[in-house]
Amino acid sequence: MSRPHRQLGLRLQRLRQQHSLTQAELAQRLELSPSYLNQIERNKRPLTPAVQQRLRAALGDTAELFDTDDPAALVDPLHDTLRALGQPGISAAELRALAGNLPQVAHALLDLHREHRSLRERAAALELQLGSGPAPNAPALLPPGDQVRDYFNRLRNHIPELDDLAEALFAELGLVPGHTAPRLRQLLADRHGVLVEVHGAAGYDKRAYDPIARVLHLPDYLRPGQQAFQMAAQLVLLEHADLVAALIARAGFDDPARIALARIGLANYFAGALVMPYGEFLRSAEDSRYDIEWLAQRFGVGFEAVCHRLSTLQREGAAGLPLFFMRVDRAGNVSKRHSSTDFHFSQVGGSCPLWIVYEAFNQPGRVLTQVARLPDGRRHFWLARQVSSGPVGHGQPRKTFAVTLGCDLRHAERLVYARGIDLRADSAVPIGPGCRTCEWSDCLQRAFPALPQLGAVVR
Repeated sequence: MSRPHRQLGLRLQRLRQQHSLTQAELAQRLELSPSYLNQIERNKRPLTPAVQQRLRAALGDTAELFDTDDPAALVDPLHDTLRALGQPGISAAELRALAGNLPQVAHALLDLHREHRSLRERAAALELQLGSGPAPNAPALLPPGDQVRDYFNRLRNHIPELDDLAEALFAELGLVPGHTAPRLRQLLADRHGVLVEVHGAAGYDKRAYDPIARVLHLPDYLRPGQQAFQMAAQLVLLEHADLVAALIARAGFDDPARIALARIGLANYFAGALVMPYGEFLRSAEDSRYDIEWLAQRFGVGFEAVCHRLSTLQREGAAGLPLFFMRVDRAGNVSKRHSSTDFHFSQVGGSCPLWIVYEAFNQPGRVLTQVARLPDGRRHFWLARQVSSGPVGHGQPRKTFAVTLGCDLRHAERLVYARGIDLRADSAVPIGPGCRTCEWSDCLQRAFPALPQLGAVVR
C-alpha cells in the first residue's frame, strides 16, 4: 500500500463519526459492502479515486482526509515531549503512526506538555518571589536534572569527600598537571583490566563503558586532558562505587532517574577534582588572577571545564573566589547552573537578552565582560564565552553553548578580566532573570508582561 493510504483509515473513521454515520450507513451511500469499508478504515484497502469521488458526493468537503500538513513534522516534537516526560523509548515508527493516524491526539499531547511547562514556570516564578527554594517535603515540580543540580547548589557545589579523595590519588600516582592521561590509562588497565580505546564517534557520547568487554570507549576529538577527565570519571565508579552510592543516599535520591543523574554528576565532579586537584588548581587560579584560558592550557582541559571547576572551590579554610557558573544555548535554555555562593538561579532560565552571555554567540572565541544590576539591587561582574564540543571537521555536527562566570561586584578586582573595566555601580547594565519574573518596568527589550507579583496573587 502506498504511503499516503496508510494515513487515511482513521481519518475516514473520524470523518464518518463526525457525520453520525455507522459503517453500514456510509457503506450504503458509497455503494460498498460494509466489510470493504471496514478494511479501508483499518488501512487494509486503498481509498481509490472512485471512492473519494463518492465520498465528496455523500459528505461534502473531505479536505481533512488529505491534510497537506506533513505528519512527519510532528514526530520530532513528540519525541522531545515524551523524552522530557521520561518516556524516551517509543520508536519513530510508533510516533509516525500516532502523528499520521491520530493527529489531533498528537497535537493534544503537545499542548498538554506546553501547559505543563507553563505551570512549572509559574510555580518557579512564585518561588523566586518568595526568595527561597522549595520546601524539603514539597511535591517535586522540577525534572530530575534540575533536582540534582539543586542538590549540588545546596552544598555550594563543593563535595569535600571527592576533593580529598582525588587530591590524595593525584599525589599517590605522582601526576603532573596537564599530563594525566597516560598514567590514568595505565591505572585502569593495571587495577581493573579496562582497556581504553579512542576512535571516531558517531554520536555525542564522551564516554561509553562496556562492562562485559571491559573497554572504555572515548571519541577521538577529545584532547588528552579531556580524555583524562573521562577516564577519571570511570575510575571513581569502578574503585569507589560505595562512596558514590553513600553520597546519593545522603542526598535523598531514591528513584532511578535521579540516582543515574546524580551518579554522573558525582563522577564528573571527581574527574574535575583529579585532573585539576584542589590545592594546585587554587594556587594557579589565584596566581593568574583567575585567567581561565591560562588555566585551561596548564591543566590540559577546556574553557568550560575550568569555569565549572572554579565554581567548586569552597574548601573550609582554603576557599577560592565565590563564583556562579551557567551554561545556556541560543534559545535561553539553562543546561548547567552551579554556584559556590548564595546566588539564586531562576528555574525558568536566564533568558534576558541584555545579559552578556547571549552576545557571546555573536563573537565566538572572545571573552566578553559585563557589569550588571539585578532588579533587587545586587550588582555582579560577568564574563562569558562561546564554547563548542563534538567531532571536528567540515560539516560535522557540533554542540554550541555559551558559558558564563559571575561574582559579586565587590570581588571583581580579583579577576584579570576586570582590568581596565569601569566597576562603578552606576555603570551597571540592568538585567533580569527573564521577562516572566523580571521587575524592570521600563526595559525596552521586554517581550511580554511579568507574571503577577506574589502580593497580588496571595492574600
